[in-house]
Amino acid sequence: RQSVRATFKLSEKAISAISIVSIHLGIKQKSLFDHLIEDTKSLNIIAQEAHSDRPKRGNRMQKTYVLSRKTLSTLDRISRIFDIPRDALVEHSIERLLPLIAREREKHRLRKEILNDLGQYLEHGKKILGKSKEYLGEDDPVTYKIESALVASIHAYDYTDSYIEKGRIIEDF
Repeated sequence: RQSVRATFKLSEKAISAISIVSIHLGIKQKSLFDHLIEDTKSLNIIAQEAHSDRPKRGNRMQKTYVLSRKTLSTLDRISRIFDIPRDALVEHSIERLLPLIAREREKHRLRKEILNDLGQYLEHGKKILGKSKEYLGEDDPVTYKIESALVASIHAYDYTDSYIEKGRIIEDF
């Protein structure tokens, strides 16, 4: 798809929402806009709602995004049909992401709780491994399996920890 740049005046919350969803879910901003804007049925509904509920001008910042030419064309067409500024249409489209962000923030909180539990599990696993080495010896097949399980658990802990770290951006939204 051909890419074009488009500048919108958006609220800080909308700009943050795009960044958070993009970073947290690993979706390119261009793909996110394609998904939000190219769903013309939803966009028509959003345009009708936005037309009757014009957003307050408030604090707006200019932000340039890369979009596909088709997405920009769809946005322009719906904007003309419903006589609503592109900025308002984009702003209202981005608002569809807010429930997703709320769900992801709750999942993030739960992941942190699970990471804590996993840390306690690892500590207990280390004690069991120590006991197995002491009672059965390092070369015993049971000790080997326990050690393998512990190594896998450590990898799971490290992965979960880095995933949580990547998602910290969602905590302040």
